Amino acid sequence: MHEFSIAYDIYATAKKAALDHRATEVKAVSVEFGEMAMVNPEQVEFLFGTLVEDDPLMKDAHLSCTVVPPVTRCSCGYEGSERFVCPRCGGLPELLKGREILVTNIEIEVNDE
Repeated sequence: MHEFSIAYDIYATAKKAALDHRATEVKAVSVEFGEMAMVNPEQVEFLFGTLVEDDPLMKDAHLSCTVVPPVTRCSCGYEGSERFVCPRCGGLPELLKGREILVTNIEIEVNDE
């Protein structure tokens, strides 16, 4: 179940960023999942919720997941989202984007002191 390790990495990334910025609370974490990352975002959200529930800094953090379509390019000049067969020439397009898992935003609260 690699979703657990992904959820943990998201948790650890958000917590480190929050501590680095002297946060008092993490409100939300936004993540983009490439469609070809082969990850179930719902499982990651559930596991993230389990990880943060006992952490005072993160306990109310909400994980927002967005699935991003792939971007491909073929040697014939085709660029688009077809992953397996180029619609122009029938070749195999190169996957340029779509395997990533990116933390795109972390919303935190800080003291103004």
